[in-house]
Amino acid sequence: MARKPKKENQRMLKAVVVLLRNTTWKCGRVERLIVEYLQSHLIKFGTPRSSIKEITQYFAVNGKSRSELFDALKRLERRRIIEIREI
Repeated sequence: MARKPKKENQRMLKAVVVLLRNTTWKCGRVERLIVEYLQSHLIKFGTPRSSIKEITQYFAVNGKSRSELFDALKRLERRRIIEIREI
């Protein structure tokens, strides 16, 4: 598998993730963790959005690898559970 260009990764880190649907049906473990994080963000701050940089920092503490996290975000976006908006 080919590596992504550094410019694309930097652009992805500046983006914002918005929760569209509150469902984890047929999702994997990492996808469920991301949706739960966005749900808790909604409860705490009243907004269903978070930056990808915050999410990567949160999951780095919990021991998830960065590539696994980005793959899960792309799968969630493809299933239209979240939306990734560039700033």
